Amino acid sequence: MIRTENLTKEYDGFKAVDNLNLDVKEGDIYGFLGPNGAGKTTTILMLLGILRPTRGRIYLFEEELTKNFLSIKRRIGVVSEKQYLYKEMAAGEYLDFFADLYGVKNKKKKIDQLLKSVNLLEVKNRKLGAFSRGMQQKLGFARALLHDPELLLLDEPVSGLDPTGIKQVRNLIEKENKKGRTIFISSHLLSEVEKLCREVAIINEGKLLAEDTMENLRRKLSKTVELEVELSQAKEEIMKALSSFDFIQAIKQQENLLSLRVKSDQDYRAQISETISRQGGIVLGIKVKEMSLEEAFITITQKNISLLAPLEEVTE
Repeated sequence: MIRTENLTKEYDGFKAVDNLNLDVKEGDIYGFLGPNGAGKTTTILMLLGILRPTRGRIYLFEEELTKNFLSIKRRIGVVSEKQYLYKEMAAGEYLDFFADLYGVKNKKKKIDQLLKSVNLLEVKNRKLGAFSRGMQQKLGFARALLHDPELLLLDEPVSGLDPTGIKQVRNLIEKENKKGRTIFISSHLLSEVEKLCREVAIINEGKLLAEDTMENLRRKLSKTVELEVELSQAKEEIMKALSSFDFIQAIKQQENLLSLRVKSDQDYRAQISETISRQGGIVLGIKVKEMSLEEAFITITQKNISLLAPLEEVTE
């Protein structure tokens, strides 16, 4: 759906984007992350054809962007971080204006459906100058969906929203993705990206450092994982049996709860459960305390670790 080959943008010798190779699959929800100044916005502007790359290629829908720009652009919807609105227009008039530009059929019905989906139908006739930042952002989302695009590019889509608004937009993103839309999200709200995205890319100083699923990122970054094992009763025999395993590096006990630091090279939960059962214990539950996206992001960007190498080449 989106593919870039050695995408580069230079300004007076400074590489804002440096040989970027992205691969976004059709139907995916894809998170694009990086610190401020990492090159995220520059990349998005190149994907939209607003900025011309210094070198490299962009392919959207398996077509090279420069060779079929107008037809490709019609298949994309965009929500930017800041909405530039006509303040004297009402919300309905604003969408009506863009519906005419896009040639939307049955536009009145479509506009009402979209306003309802972002909880703005009741303020359809309110002037945009009276809209809050969050309301403006949701209206931008409705506008992006007017022409039924196959690909949504979202730059900070929940910026300025309260928790209720964030949840509404998250639900809307999931709903639109279930319809088959591919969604590319650039955001600094890592908790939201973690909830939504199946795959993430992390860039820093214009370079791609990681592009993978969250599960694989955790495996590559951490050689151990923490397991919390709840027992009906903690026995000394259980502790001794577990301590004999090389793959268990540390054990902490708090009443009937065991915290185990375990190697992450494979899933040892079944072996741990069987060992506890053989010692007369009953396992009430096992929880995996995984590295969060925020922890992974900080580790990768602060240490400038590239996870594009094979797993065995990545060092902690």
